[in-house]
Amino acid sequence: MSNSSPMDAEVDVVVVGSGAGGLSAAVTGAYHGLKVVVVEKADVCGGATSFSGGWAWTPGNPLAKAEGVNEDREEFRTYLRHRLGEDYNEARIEAFLEAVPHMVGFFHHKTSLQFTPGAKINDIYGKTPGAGTGHRSVGPAPYHARNVKPELRAKMRHQLYATSFLGMGIMAGPDLAKFLSASRGSIPGILHAAKRVGAHLFSLAVHRRNMQLVNGTALTARLMKSADDLGVDIRVSTTAEKLMTNESGDVTGVRLSGPSGSYTLTARRGVVLATGGFPQNTARRAALFPQTPTGTEHWSLAPAEANGSGLDMALEVGARFNTDVASPAAWCPVSLIRYPNGTQGVFPHIMDRAKPGSIGVLANGKRFVNEANGYYDYVDAMIKATEAGQTVQSWQIADSRFVRRFPLGMAKPLPVPLTPYLRSGYLVKGNTIEELATKCGIDPQQLSRTVADFNRNAAKGIDPDFERGQTPFNRYGGDAQTTPNPSLGPLEKGPFYAVRVVPGSFGTFAGIDVDASARVLNESGAVIGGLYAAGNDQASVMGGHYPAGGINLGPALTFGYVAGREMAGATAYEDDGTEAPSAKTSSR
Repeated sequence: MSNSSPMDAEVDVVVVGSGAGGLSAAVTGAYHGLKVVVVEKADVCGGATSFSGGWAWTPGNPLAKAEGVNEDREEFRTYLRHRLGEDYNEARIEAFLEAVPHMVGFFHHKTSLQFTPGAKINDIYGKTPGAGTGHRSVGPAPYHARNVKPELRAKMRHQLYATSFLGMGIMAGPDLAKFLSASRGSIPGILHAAKRVGAHLFSLAVHRRNMQLVNGTALTARLMKSADDLGVDIRVSTTAEKLMTNESGDVTGVRLSGPSGSYTLTARRGVVLATGGFPQNTARRAALFPQTPTGTEHWSLAPAEANGSGLDMALEVGARFNTDVASPAAWCPVSLIRYPNGTQGVFPHIMDRAKPGSIGVLANGKRFVNEANGYYDYVDAMIKATEAGQTVQSWQIADSRFVRRFPLGMAKPLPVPLTPYLRSGYLVKGNTIEELATKCGIDPQQLSRTVADFNRNAAKGIDPDFERGQTPFNRYGGDAQTTPNPSLGPLEKGPFYAVRVVPGSFGTFAGIDVDASARVLNESGAVIGGLYAAGNDQASVMGGHYPAGGINLGPALTFGYVAGREMAGATAYEDDGTEAPSAKTSSR
Protein backbone atom coordinates (compact mmCIF):
# COMPACT_ATOMS: atom_id res chain seq x y z
CA MET A 1 0.00 0.00 0.00
CA SER A 2 1.43 3.37 -0.99
CA ASN A 3 1.98 6.00 1.69
CA SER A 4 1.89 8.78 -0.89
CA SER A 5 -0.41 11.76 -0.53
CA PRO A 6 -1.67 14.34 -3.00
CA MET A 7 0.08 16.89 -0.80
CA ASP A 8 3.51 15.25 -1.25
CA ALA A 9 5.85 17.71 -2.88
CA GLU A 10 9.47 18.46 -3.63
CA VAL A 11 11.09 21.69 -2.47
CA ASP A 12 14.64 22.86 -1.87
CA VAL A 13 14.55 23.39 1.90
CA VAL A 14 12.27 22.42 4.76
CA VAL A 15 12.74 24.36 7.98
CA VAL A 16 11.19 22.75 11.06
CA GLY A 17 10.46 25.51 13.58
CA SER A 18 9.85 29.23 13.26
CA GLY A 19 12.00 30.99 15.84
CA ALA A 20 14.97 33.20 15.03
CA GLY A 21 17.19 30.33 13.88
CA GLY A 22 14.63 28.72 11.61
CA LEU A 23 13.37 31.93 10.05
CA SER A 24 16.94 33.18 9.55
CA ALA A 25 17.75 30.03 7.57
CA ALA A 26 14.51 30.33 5.60
CA VAL A 27 15.02 33.98 4.65
CA THR A 28 18.66 33.44 3.70
CA GLY A 29 17.91 30.39 1.55
CA ALA A 30 14.96 32.10 -0.16
CA TYR A 31 17.05 35.21 -0.85
CA HIS A 32 19.40 32.97 -2.83
CA GLY A 33 16.55 31.59 -4.90
CA LEU A 34 15.69 28.42 -3.01
CA LYS A 35 12.12 27.17 -2.63
CA VAL A 36 11.61 27.07 1.14
CA VAL A 37 8.84 25.75 3.36
CA VAL A 38 8.71 26.52 7.10
CA VAL A 39 6.60 24.19 9.24
CA GLU A 40 5.55 25.07 12.78
CA LYS A 41 3.64 22.71 15.07
CA ALA A 42 2.03 25.55 17.06
CA ASP A 43 -0.77 27.61 15.55
CA VAL A 44 1.49 30.68 15.66
CA CYS A 45 5.12 31.34 14.76
CA GLY A 46 8.01 32.69 16.77
CA GLY A 47 8.65 30.12 19.49
CA ALA A 48 10.70 31.40 22.42
CA THR A 49 12.03 34.20 20.21
CA SER A 50 8.70 36.00 20.41
CA PHE A 51 8.83 35.85 24.22
CA SER A 52 12.38 37.21 24.37
CA GLY A 53 13.84 40.68 24.68
CA GLY A 54 14.96 40.39 21.06
CA TRP A 55 18.55 41.45 21.64
CA ALA A 56 21.28 39.49 19.88
CA TRP A 57 24.99 39.41 20.74
CA THR A 58 26.65 40.36 17.45
CA PRO A 59 30.24 41.49 18.05
CA GLY A 60 31.78 43.40 15.17
CA ASN A 61 28.42 44.26 13.63
CA PRO A 62 28.18 46.99 10.98
CA LEU A 63 25.91 49.21 13.09
CA ALA A 64 28.74 49.55 15.59
CA LYS A 65 31.20 50.35 12.83
CA ALA A 66 28.82 52.99 11.45
CA GLU A 67 29.03 54.71 14.85
CA GLY A 68 32.82 54.64 14.81
CA VAL A 69 33.32 51.52 16.97
CA ASN A 70 35.60 49.18 15.06
CA GLU A 71 36.95 46.58 17.48
CA ASP A 72 39.56 44.05 16.48
CA ARG A 73 38.17 40.51 16.34
CA GLU A 74 40.91 39.39 18.68
CA GLU A 75 39.13 41.32 21.45
CA PHE A 76 36.09 39.06 21.03
CA ARG A 77 38.25 35.95 20.98
CA THR A 78 40.06 37.06 24.13
CA TYR A 79 36.84 37.63 26.03
CA LEU A 80 35.34 34.31 24.95
CA ARG A 81 38.52 32.33 25.64
CA HIS A 82 38.56 33.64 29.20
CA ARG A 83 34.84 33.05 29.78
CA LEU A 84 34.49 29.67 28.05
CA GLY A 85 37.80 28.13 29.09
CA GLU A 86 38.10 24.53 27.97
CA ASP A 87 34.66 24.75 26.32
CA TYR A 88 36.00 27.19 23.70
CA ASN A 89 35.43 25.52 20.31
CA GLU A 90 37.75 27.37 17.99
CA ALA A 91 36.20 26.27 14.69
CA ARG A 92 32.62 27.12 15.67
CA ILE A 93 33.54 30.37 17.45
CA GLU A 94 35.56 31.48 14.44
CA ALA A 95 32.66 30.66 12.12
CA PHE A 96 30.35 32.69 14.35
CA LEU A 97 32.66 35.71 14.52
CA GLU A 98 33.26 35.59 10.77
CA ALA A 99 29.57 35.41 9.85
CA VAL A 100 28.05 37.76 12.46
CA PRO A 101 28.79 41.11 10.77
CA HIS A 102 27.64 39.83 7.39
CA MET A 103 24.47 38.35 8.91
CA VAL A 104 23.56 41.70 10.45
CA GLY A 105 24.46 43.55 7.26
CA PHE A 106 22.41 41.16 5.13
CA PHE A 107 19.25 41.40 7.18
CA HIS A 108 19.57 45.12 7.88
CA HIS A 109 20.11 46.16 4.27
CA LYS A 110 18.47 43.41 2.20
CA THR A 111 15.32 42.44 4.14
CA SER A 112 12.58 43.86 6.36
CA LEU A 113 14.61 43.08 9.47
CA GLN A 114 16.14 46.39 10.50
CA PHE A 115 18.12 46.61 13.71
CA THR A 116 18.81 49.20 16.37
CA PRO A 117 22.29 49.30 17.94
CA GLY A 118 22.93 48.24 21.53
CA ALA A 119 25.30 51.12 22.11
CA LYS A 120 25.11 50.92 25.91
CA ILE A 121 24.70 47.17 26.41
CA ASN A 122 27.79 45.88 28.19
CA ASP A 123 29.21 42.38 28.32
CA ILE A 124 28.35 40.83 31.69
CA TYR A 125 31.84 40.24 33.08
CA GLY A 126 33.44 43.67 32.85
CA LYS A 127 36.65 42.69 34.62
CA THR A 128 37.40 39.90 32.11
CA PRO A 129 40.00 40.78 29.45
CA GLY A 130 38.35 41.71 26.19
CA ALA A 131 34.98 42.59 27.76
CA GLY A 132 32.92 45.07 25.76
CA THR A 133 31.27 48.23 27.05
CA GLY A 134 28.66 48.56 24.34
CA HIS A 135 28.09 48.22 20.60
CA ARG A 136 28.30 44.41 20.58
CA SER A 137 24.55 43.84 20.38
CA VAL A 138 21.67 44.65 18.07
CA GLY A 139 17.94 44.47 18.63
CA PRO A 140 15.01 44.65 16.23
CA ALA A 141 13.76 48.13 15.48
CA PRO A 142 10.15 48.60 16.69
CA TYR A 143 7.62 47.50 14.10
CA HIS A 144 3.93 48.16 13.56
CA ALA A 145 1.84 45.12 12.71
CA ARG A 146 -0.05 47.07 10.05
CA ASN A 147 3.04 46.39 7.88
CA VAL A 148 2.16 42.69 7.95
CA LYS A 149 -0.75 41.42 5.88
CA PRO A 150 -3.66 40.09 7.99
CA GLU A 151 -3.25 36.42 7.00
CA LEU A 152 0.41 36.53 8.05
CA ARG A 153 -0.39 38.55 11.16
CA ALA A 154 -2.74 35.77 12.27
CA LYS A 155 0.30 33.46 12.43
CA MET A 156 2.28 35.77 14.76
CA ARG A 157 2.66 34.92 18.43
CA HIS A 158 1.58 37.57 20.92
CA GLN A 159 3.82 39.29 23.46
CA LEU A 160 4.40 37.19 26.59
CA TYR A 161 1.69 38.59 28.84
CA ALA A 162 3.75 38.35 32.05
CA THR A 163 6.40 40.74 30.69
CA SER A 164 3.91 43.16 29.16
CA PHE A 165 1.65 45.92 30.35
CA LEU A 166 -1.85 44.75 29.47
CA GLY A 167 -0.34 42.84 26.56
CA MET A 168 1.82 45.75 25.36
CA GLY A 169 5.55 45.18 25.15
CA ILE A 170 8.01 47.76 26.49
CA MET A 171 11.43 47.92 24.86
CA ALA A 172 14.60 48.02 26.94
CA GLY A 173 16.37 51.36 26.64
CA PRO A 174 14.72 54.76 26.15
CA ASP A 175 11.19 53.30 26.01
CA LEU A 176 11.54 51.57 29.39
CA ALA A 177 13.39 54.53 30.90
CA LYS A 178 10.50 56.85 30.03
CA PHE A 179 7.95 54.47 31.55
CA LEU A 180 10.00 54.29 34.76
CA SER A 181 10.38 58.07 34.86
CA ALA A 182 6.59 58.35 34.69
CA SER A 183 6.42 56.56 38.07
CA ARG A 184 8.41 59.48 39.50
CA GLY A 185 6.11 62.12 38.07
CA SER A 186 8.19 63.09 35.03
CA ILE A 187 5.92 64.97 32.62
CA PRO A 188 7.75 63.74 29.47
CA GLY A 189 7.60 60.21 30.89
CA ILE A 190 3.88 60.50 31.65
CA LEU A 191 3.16 61.84 28.16
CA HIS A 192 5.20 59.03 26.56
CA ALA A 193 3.43 56.36 28.61
CA ALA A 194 0.01 57.88 27.90
CA LYS A 195 0.69 57.93 24.17
CA ARG A 196 1.90 54.33 24.10
CA VAL A 197 -0.90 52.98 26.30
CA GLY A 198 -3.53 54.96 24.38
CA ALA A 199 -2.34 53.55 21.07
CA HIS A 200 -2.31 50.06 22.58
CA LEU A 201 -5.88 50.34 23.83
CA PHE A 202 -6.92 51.52 20.37
CA SER A 203 -5.20 48.47 18.84
CA LEU A 204 -7.01 46.14 21.23
CA ALA A 205 -10.35 47.73 20.39
CA VAL A 206 -9.86 47.69 16.62
CA HIS A 207 -7.51 44.79 15.91
CA ARG A 208 -7.97 42.62 19.03
CA ARG A 209 -4.20 42.45 19.50
CA ASN A 210 -1.08 44.46 20.28
CA MET A 211 0.04 46.24 17.12
CA GLN A 212 3.08 48.10 18.53
CA LEU A 213 5.68 45.38 18.22
CA VAL A 214 8.95 45.54 20.16
CA ASN A 215 11.50 43.07 21.47
CA GLY A 216 11.02 39.46 20.36
CA THR A 217 7.65 40.08 18.71
CA ALA A 218 9.24 42.71 16.48
CA LEU A 219 12.09 40.34 15.60
CA THR A 220 9.66 37.56 14.69
CA ALA A 221 7.37 39.86 12.72
CA ARG A 222 10.23 41.36 10.73
CA LEU A 223 11.62 37.91 9.93
CA MET A 224 8.19 36.62 8.93
CA LYS A 225 7.62 39.66 6.70
CA SER A 226 11.04 39.12 5.12
CA ALA A 227 10.28 35.44 4.52
CA ASP A 228 6.87 36.22 3.05
CA ASP A 229 8.36 38.86 0.75
CA LEU A 230 10.73 36.21 -0.61
CA GLY A 231 8.01 33.63 -1.20
CA VAL A 232 8.64 31.36 1.77
CA ASP A 233 5.66 29.09 2.47
CA ILE A 234 4.92 29.27 6.24
CA ARG A 235 2.67 26.48 7.52
CA VAL A 236 1.41 26.49 11.11
CA SER A 237 -0.33 23.68 13.02
CA THR A 238 1.96 21.33 11.12
CA THR A 239 3.99 18.71 12.98
CA ALA A 240 7.19 17.14 11.72
CA GLU A 241 6.90 13.44 12.52
CA LYS A 242 9.93 11.84 10.95
CA LEU A 243 13.02 12.62 8.91
CA MET A 244 13.21 10.72 5.63
CA THR A 245 16.55 9.21 4.60
CA ASN A 246 18.06 7.41 1.63
CA GLU A 247 20.13 4.23 1.55
CA SER A 248 23.27 6.24 2.42
CA GLY A 249 21.71 7.70 5.54
CA ASP A 250 21.40 11.20 4.12
CA VAL A 251 18.29 13.16 5.06
CA THR A 252 16.06 13.68 2.05
CA GLY A 253 12.91 15.18 3.51
CA VAL A 254 10.33 15.24 6.31
CA ARG A 255 7.11 13.39 7.04
CA LEU A 256 4.53 15.93 8.19
CA SER A 257 1.08 16.00 9.71
CA GLY A 258 -1.11 19.06 9.26
CA PRO A 259 -4.71 20.22 9.07
CA SER A 260 -5.17 18.39 5.76
CA GLY A 261 -3.56 15.11 6.81
CA SER A 262 -0.14 13.48 6.56
CA TYR A 263 2.28 14.05 3.69
CA THR A 264 5.97 14.13 2.82
CA LEU A 265 8.06 17.05 1.67
CA THR A 266 11.23 16.05 -0.15
CA ALA A 267 14.05 18.55 0.38
CA ARG A 268 16.59 18.75 -2.43
CA ARG A 269 19.05 20.95 -0.50
CA GLY A 270 18.39 20.15 3.13
CA VAL A 271 16.25 20.07 6.26
CA VAL A 272 16.88 22.52 9.10
CA LEU A 273 15.87 21.54 12.63
CA ALA A 274 15.03 24.64 14.68
CA THR A 275 12.34 23.44 17.07
CA GLY A 276 13.57 25.24 20.19
CA GLY A 277 15.51 22.58 22.06
CA PHE A 278 14.00 20.59 24.93
CA PRO A 279 13.29 22.99 27.86
CA GLN A 280 9.71 21.68 28.13
CA ASN A 281 10.68 18.01 28.12
CA THR A 282 10.20 16.89 31.72
CA ALA A 283 12.10 13.60 31.35
CA ARG A 284 15.18 15.22 29.82
CA ARG A 285 15.12 17.95 32.47
CA ALA A 286 15.10 15.28 35.19
CA ALA A 287 18.04 13.54 33.54
CA LEU A 288 20.19 16.61 32.86
CA PHE A 289 19.18 19.59 35.02
CA PRO A 290 20.79 19.82 38.48
CA GLN A 291 18.53 19.64 41.54
CA THR A 292 15.57 18.72 39.33
CA PRO A 293 14.85 15.11 40.37
CA THR A 294 11.42 14.79 38.74
CA GLY A 295 11.84 17.42 36.01
CA THR A 296 8.96 19.45 37.44
CA GLU A 297 11.15 21.60 39.72
CA HIS A 298 11.93 23.92 36.81
CA TRP A 299 9.87 26.52 34.95
CA SER A 300 10.94 27.40 31.43
CA LEU A 301 9.91 30.56 29.59
CA ALA A 302 9.79 28.65 26.32
CA PRO A 303 6.47 27.65 24.74
CA ALA A 304 5.12 24.16 25.42
CA GLU A 305 6.05 23.10 21.89
CA ALA A 306 9.78 23.30 22.74
CA ASN A 307 9.74 19.70 23.97
CA GLY A 308 12.72 18.18 22.17
CA SER A 309 10.92 16.90 19.08
CA GLY A 310 13.72 18.09 16.80
CA LEU A 311 16.32 16.38 18.95
CA ASP A 312 14.31 13.15 18.95
CA MET A 313 14.10 13.14 15.13
CA ALA A 314 17.81 13.84 14.84
CA LEU A 315 18.68 11.00 17.20
CA GLU A 316 16.58 8.61 15.09
CA VAL A 317 18.86 9.24 12.11
CA GLY A 318 22.07 8.85 14.12
CA ALA A 319 22.87 12.38 15.32
CA ARG A 320 24.97 12.92 18.42
CA PHE A 321 23.33 14.53 21.45
CA ASN A 322 26.00 16.86 22.85
CA THR A 323 25.59 17.13 26.62
CA ASP A 324 29.26 17.97 27.20
CA VAL A 325 28.47 21.57 28.11
CA ALA A 326 29.06 23.68 31.22
CA SER A 327 25.32 23.95 31.81
CA PRO A 328 22.46 22.11 30.09
CA ALA A 329 20.31 25.24 29.92
CA ALA A 330 20.30 29.04 29.80
CA TRP A 331 19.15 29.71 33.35
CA CYS A 332 16.86 32.57 34.26
CA PRO A 333 15.35 33.37 37.68
CA VAL A 334 11.56 33.35 37.47
CA SER A 335 8.55 33.84 39.71
CA LEU A 336 5.18 32.15 39.36
CA ILE A 337 1.98 34.12 38.84
CA ARG A 338 -1.53 32.89 39.39
CA TYR A 339 -3.87 34.77 37.05
CA PRO A 340 -7.52 35.49 37.91
CA ASN A 341 -8.64 32.83 35.39
CA GLY A 342 -6.72 30.18 37.34
CA THR A 343 -3.83 29.73 34.90
CA GLN A 344 -0.21 30.05 35.96
CA GLY A 345 2.28 32.40 34.37
CA VAL A 346 6.06 32.55 34.55
CA PHE A 347 7.80 35.90 34.97
CA PRO A 348 11.53 36.37 34.18
CA HIS A 349 13.45 38.54 36.66
CA ILE A 350 15.58 40.50 34.21
CA MET A 351 15.78 44.11 35.38
CA ASP A 352 14.60 44.32 39.00
CA ARG A 353 17.59 42.51 40.49
CA ALA A 354 20.03 45.29 39.54
CA LYS A 355 17.99 48.23 40.84
CA PRO A 356 19.03 49.88 44.13
CA GLY A 357 16.98 48.96 47.18
CA SER A 358 16.53 45.24 46.60
CA ILE A 359 18.46 42.06 47.44
CA GLY A 360 18.09 38.32 46.90
CA VAL A 361 18.26 35.93 49.86
CA LEU A 362 17.88 32.24 50.60
CA ALA A 363 15.74 30.69 53.34
CA ASN A 364 18.71 31.03 55.68
CA GLY A 365 18.41 34.81 55.37
CA LYS A 366 21.73 35.23 53.58
CA ARG A 367 22.56 36.72 50.19
CA PHE A 368 24.15 34.28 47.77
CA VAL A 369 25.03 36.20 44.60
CA ASN A 370 25.73 39.54 42.98
CA GLU A 371 22.10 40.20 42.10
CA ALA A 372 23.05 42.68 39.36
CA ASN A 373 25.04 40.15 37.35
CA GLY A 374 23.45 38.09 34.59
CA TYR A 375 20.30 36.07 35.05
CA TYR A 376 22.31 32.88 34.44
CA ASP A 377 24.57 33.68 37.40
CA TYR A 378 21.62 34.21 39.74
CA VAL A 379 20.15 30.74 39.13
CA ASP A 380 23.53 29.03 38.97
CA ALA A 381 24.41 30.46 42.40
CA MET A 382 20.96 29.63 43.79
CA ILE A 383 21.32 26.00 42.72
CA LYS A 384 24.85 25.68 44.09
CA ALA A 385 23.90 27.30 47.40
CA THR A 386 21.01 24.90 47.99
CA GLU A 387 21.73 21.59 49.71
CA ALA A 388 20.84 18.44 47.78
CA GLY A 389 17.24 17.43 48.35
CA GLN A 390 16.15 20.92 49.41
CA THR A 391 13.86 23.15 47.36
CA VAL A 392 15.83 25.53 45.14
CA GLN A 393 14.29 28.93 45.82
CA SER A 394 15.11 32.44 46.93
CA TRP A 395 13.29 35.68 47.64
CA GLN A 396 13.85 39.04 46.03
CA ILE A 397 13.23 41.57 48.81
CA ALA A 398 12.66 45.33 48.56
CA ASP A 399 11.40 48.25 50.59
CA SER A 400 8.39 50.48 49.95
CA ARG A 401 10.37 53.11 48.06
CA PHE A 402 11.64 50.50 45.64
CA VAL A 403 8.23 49.03 44.76
CA ARG A 404 6.83 52.46 43.88
CA ARG A 405 9.81 53.36 41.68
CA PHE A 406 10.71 50.05 40.02
CA PRO A 407 9.06 46.73 39.16
CA LEU A 408 9.49 43.93 41.68
CA GLY A 409 8.96 40.92 39.53
CA MET A 410 5.64 41.35 37.77
CA ALA A 411 4.44 43.97 40.27
CA LYS A 412 4.51 47.33 38.51
CA PRO A 413 5.57 50.70 40.00
CA LEU A 414 3.34 53.76 40.32
CA PRO A 415 0.66 54.42 39.25
CA VAL A 416 -0.23 50.69 39.14
CA PRO A 417 -1.58 49.53 42.52
CA LEU A 418 0.05 46.67 44.43
CA THR A 419 -3.27 45.33 45.73
CA PRO A 420 -3.82 42.65 43.02
CA TYR A 421 -0.33 41.22 43.57
CA LEU A 422 -0.81 41.14 47.34
CA ARG A 423 -4.28 39.63 47.10
CA SER A 424 -3.10 36.83 44.83
CA GLY A 425 -0.16 36.02 47.12
CA TYR A 426 2.39 36.91 44.45
CA LEU A 427 3.77 39.67 46.68
CA VAL A 428 4.37 39.11 50.39
CA LYS A 429 4.25 42.18 52.66
CA GLY A 430 5.63 42.77 56.15
CA ASN A 431 5.73 45.91 58.23
CA THR A 432 9.19 44.94 59.42
CA ILE A 433 11.99 42.86 57.97
CA GLU A 434 11.38 40.25 60.69
CA GLU A 435 7.65 40.05 59.94
CA LEU A 436 8.36 39.67 56.22
CA ALA A 437 10.88 36.92 56.92
CA THR A 438 8.44 35.00 59.09
CA LYS A 439 5.73 35.14 56.42
CA CYS A 440 8.16 33.86 53.79
CA GLY A 441 9.74 31.13 55.92
CA ILE A 442 13.10 32.93 56.05
CA ASP A 443 15.30 33.01 59.16
CA PRO A 444 14.18 36.37 60.63
CA GLN A 445 17.24 37.08 62.79
CA GLN A 446 19.68 36.32 60.00
CA LEU A 447 17.70 38.33 57.45
CA SER A 448 17.71 41.29 59.82
CA ARG A 449 21.50 41.04 60.12
CA THR A 450 21.89 40.65 56.35
CA VAL A 451 19.81 43.75 55.62
CA ALA A 452 21.61 45.80 58.28
CA ASP A 453 25.02 44.85 56.85
CA PHE A 454 23.91 45.48 53.30
CA ASN A 455 22.40 48.87 54.19
CA ARG A 456 25.53 50.04 55.97
CA ASN A 457 27.70 49.21 52.95
CA ALA A 458 25.19 50.36 50.35
CA ALA A 459 25.21 53.86 51.85
CA LYS A 460 28.95 53.89 51.06
CA GLY A 461 28.39 52.49 47.57
CA ILE A 462 30.21 49.22 48.24
CA ASP A 463 29.35 45.52 48.43
CA PRO A 464 32.28 43.68 50.08
CA ASP A 465 30.54 40.32 49.80
CA PHE A 466 29.72 40.20 46.07
CA GLU A 467 31.12 43.39 44.50
CA ARG A 468 27.75 44.46 43.15
CA GLY A 469 27.97 47.63 41.10
CA GLN A 470 31.65 47.22 40.25
CA THR A 471 31.23 46.59 36.50
CA PRO A 472 29.68 48.63 33.69
CA PHE A 473 27.06 45.89 33.27
CA ASN A 474 25.99 46.21 36.92
CA ARG A 475 25.94 49.99 36.89
CA TYR A 476 24.01 50.30 33.64
CA GLY A 477 21.33 47.99 35.04
CA GLY A 478 20.98 50.18 38.12
CA ASP A 479 19.55 53.68 38.50
CA ALA A 480 21.59 56.60 37.20
CA GLN A 481 20.02 58.94 39.76
CA THR A 482 21.28 56.87 42.69
CA THR A 483 24.69 57.73 44.14
CA PRO A 484 27.40 56.84 44.92
CA ASN A 485 26.65 53.47 43.27
CA PRO A 486 23.69 53.21 40.88
CA SER A 487 23.27 49.52 41.71
CA LEU A 488 23.20 49.85 45.49
CA GLY A 489 20.61 51.35 47.79
CA PRO A 490 19.55 50.52 51.36
CA LEU A 491 16.30 48.77 52.26
CA GLU A 492 15.08 51.13 54.97
CA LYS A 493 11.53 52.31 54.50
CA GLY A 494 8.78 49.87 55.49
CA PRO A 495 6.63 48.12 54.74
CA PHE A 496 8.84 45.58 53.02
CA TYR A 497 7.97 43.23 50.16
CA ALA A 498 9.19 39.91 48.78
CA VAL A 499 8.68 37.75 45.69
CA ARG A 500 9.57 34.05 45.69
CA VAL A 501 12.07 33.22 42.92
CA VAL A 502 12.61 29.73 41.46
CA PRO A 503 14.83 28.23 38.72
CA GLY A 504 13.78 28.82 35.14
CA SER A 505 15.36 29.03 31.71
CA PHE A 506 15.15 30.69 28.33
CA GLY A 507 16.04 27.43 26.59
CA THR A 508 18.61 24.66 26.46
CA PHE A 509 22.36 24.67 25.83
CA ALA A 510 22.79 20.92 25.39
CA GLY A 511 21.69 19.91 21.91
CA ILE A 512 22.41 18.41 18.54
CA ASP A 513 26.10 18.28 17.68
CA VAL A 514 26.97 20.37 14.62
CA ASP A 515 30.03 21.58 12.76
CA ALA A 516 31.01 25.13 11.87
CA SER A 517 28.53 25.14 8.97
CA ALA A 518 25.59 24.08 11.18
CA ARG A 519 25.62 20.60 9.61
CA VAL A 520 24.51 17.85 11.97
CA LEU A 521 27.16 15.34 13.04
CA ASN A 522 26.78 11.68 13.93
CA GLU A 523 28.38 9.83 16.83
CA SER A 524 31.67 9.46 14.94
CA GLY A 525 31.83 13.14 14.04
CA ALA A 526 30.87 12.67 10.39
CA VAL A 527 28.34 14.92 8.69
CA ILE A 528 24.81 13.59 8.19
CA GLY A 529 24.07 14.73 4.66
CA GLY A 530 21.12 17.05 4.16
CA LEU A 531 20.56 17.83 7.86
CA TYR A 532 21.22 21.11 9.67
CA ALA A 533 20.39 22.46 13.13
CA ALA A 534 19.94 26.02 14.32
CA GLY A 535 18.69 27.91 17.35
CA ASN A 536 18.38 25.96 20.58
CA ASP A 537 18.23 22.64 18.75
CA GLN A 538 21.92 23.17 18.09
CA ALA A 539 24.37 22.56 20.95
CA SER A 540 25.44 25.95 22.31
CA VAL A 541 28.39 27.50 20.50
CA MET A 542 29.23 29.05 23.89
CA GLY A 543 29.71 25.59 25.40
CA GLY A 544 26.95 26.10 27.95
CA HIS A 545 28.26 29.43 29.24
CA TYR A 546 26.50 32.82 29.29
CA PRO A 547 29.17 35.50 28.65
CA ALA A 548 26.78 38.19 27.42
CA GLY A 549 23.13 38.98 26.98
CA GLY A 550 21.86 37.81 23.59
CA ILE A 551 24.07 34.72 23.25
CA ASN A 552 21.01 32.64 22.36
CA LEU A 553 19.59 34.89 19.65
CA GLY A 554 22.93 36.05 18.21
CA PRO A 555 24.11 32.52 17.36
CA ALA A 556 20.57 31.48 16.35
CA LEU A 557 20.36 34.20 13.72
CA THR A 558 23.97 33.67 12.66
CA PHE A 559 23.98 29.90 12.26
CA GLY A 560 20.55 30.00 10.62
CA TYR A 561 22.13 32.41 8.14
CA VAL A 562 25.16 30.11 7.78
CA ALA A 563 22.91 27.11 7.12
CA GLY A 564 20.88 29.02 4.54
CA ARG A 565 24.02 30.06 2.69
CA GLU A 566 25.43 26.53 2.89
CA MET A 567 22.32 24.99 1.35
CA ALA A 568 22.27 27.64 -1.36
CA GLY A 569 25.96 27.17 -2.15
CA ALA A 570 26.56 30.90 -1.67
CA THR A 571 30.15 32.07 -1.78
CA ALA A 572 30.05 35.88 -1.80
CA TYR A 573 28.57 37.72 1.16
CA GLU A 574 25.31 39.49 0.46
CA ASP A 575 26.16 42.77 2.18
CA ASP A 576 29.52 43.62 0.62
CA GLY A 577 30.19 41.03 -2.11
CA THR A 578 33.41 39.72 -0.54
CA GLU A 579 34.17 36.03 -0.77
CA ALA A 580 33.54 33.97 2.36
CA PRO A 581 36.28 31.68 3.66
CA SER A 582 35.51 27.97 3.65
CA ALA A 583 33.89 26.75 6.88
CA LYS A 584 33.84 23.04 6.11
CA THR A 585 35.94 21.92 9.07
CA SER A 586 34.05 19.45 11.23
CA SER A 587 34.37 20.07 14.96
CA ARG A 588 33.03 18.43 18.10
